[in-house]
Amino acid sequence: MLIFPLMNDLSRKIIHIDMDAFFAAVEIRDNPKLKGKPVVIGSDPRKTGGRGVVSTCSYEARVFGIHSAMSSKEAYERCPQAVFISGNYEKYTAVGQQIRAIFKRYTDNIEPMSIDEAYLDVTENKLGIKSAVKIARLIQQDIWQELHLTASAGVSYNKFLAKIASDYQKPRGLTIILPDEAEDFLKQMDIAKFHGVGKKTVEKLHQMGVFTGADLLNISEISLIDRFGRLGFDLYRKARGIDNSPVKSNRIRKSIGKEKTYSKILNLEEDIKKELTLLSERVALSLQKHEKSGKIIILKIRYADFSTMTKRKSLSQKIQDAETISQMAIQLYESLTDKDKDVRLLGITVTGF
Repeated sequence: MLIFPLMNDLSRKIIHIDMDAFFAAVEIRDNPKLKGKPVVIGSDPRKTGGRGVVSTCSYEARVFGIHSAMSSKEAYERCPQAVFISGNYEKYTAVGQQIRAIFKRYTDNIEPMSIDEAYLDVTENKLGIKSAVKIARLIQQDIWQELHLTASAGVSYNKFLAKIASDYQKPRGLTIILPDEAEDFLKQMDIAKFHGVGKKTVEKLHQMGVFTGADLLNISEISLIDRFGRLGFDLYRKARGIDNSPVKSNRIRKSIGKEKTYSKILNLEEDIKKELTLLSERVALSLQKHEKSGKIIILKIRYADFSTMTKRKSLSQKIQDAETISQMAIQLYESLTDKDKDVRLLGITVTGF
C-alpha cells in the first residue's frame, strides 16, 4: 500500500463564517416579542398530528436539548412552551444573499456550504488586509450593523480547522487556531466534534478506543485506512491539523438526500409511510437551506435480508417542498412488488438540479 508523505500547506488564510441559529434569529429580529423565548423553526406538532421536523431553534430552545432534525413532536415534549414557526424560506434566502454580498466586499473566493455558512479564502483579498482575524471581525460587525444578526467565525490556515473554530465559542464567537497550536487544540477535542465524522464512524472509532484527538494520534495510518478507506486517510491527517483542500468558489452540489437505518425492523406499511414522510421533511429542509430544487426523486430501501433496491421518478417540474417529496416517495414505495418484506433502511434523495 502506498503511504503518502505528510504535507501541510500553511500558506492560506481561511475564515469559516457560521450564522448563529440563523432561521430562528431572523424570526426573532423581525418580531422582537420572541426575544428570550424558545423559538423552534418547524411545524407545530399540535396542528399536524405530531408530524414535522425541527429545522433549527433559538439558543433558549437548545437548553432543553432541542436540535435540528429532531421531530417536532419530541421538541414539544421537551419544551411545551416553545414557539413553533413553520418558516419562511424565501425570506431566509433573501437574507442569505445579503450576507453573501457582505462576504464579496472582502473576497470572491467563497465556498458556500449552505444558506447560513461559508468558507472564505482571504489570503489575497480585495482590501489588501493582511490579518484574517481583522477581516473576520469586520464581517461580523457588518452583519450585525446592517442585518442585526450575529455570526460566529473561525480563522485558521485550512478549512477543517476554521470550521471547528467557528463552532467553538457560539454564539458571536471568534476563534483562531494558529499552526503551532493546531495539534494541541485537536488533542483535547471529542472525536464526535471532528467535522466530517458521522455517528457511525464515531461508533467504530469508540470501538477502537478513540474518543479524543489525542487517541486518534495513536492509531497508525495503515490501521485507519484499512478500517475506513479514504476517510481513514483524511482522519490521520486531520488529527495532525492537515487539510489541504482549497476553497472552491464554484462548488456544485448534485444531489441532496437523507437516509436512516432502523434498529427496530419496520414491517408495517403504515410505519414505513410515516418514516418516508419524516425523511421527506428532512430532505426538504436541506434543499431549502442549500437553495436547491430538483426534478428527480430516488427512493432507497434496504430489506432485513440486506438486499437493497433503488427506484427513481422524473418529474416535469422541480420540487423542494416536503409534501410533494413525501407524495412522490410514497408513490414509489406503493409501486413496489415486494412490500411485504421487512425494512431496515429507508432513504430519499432529490437530484436533477
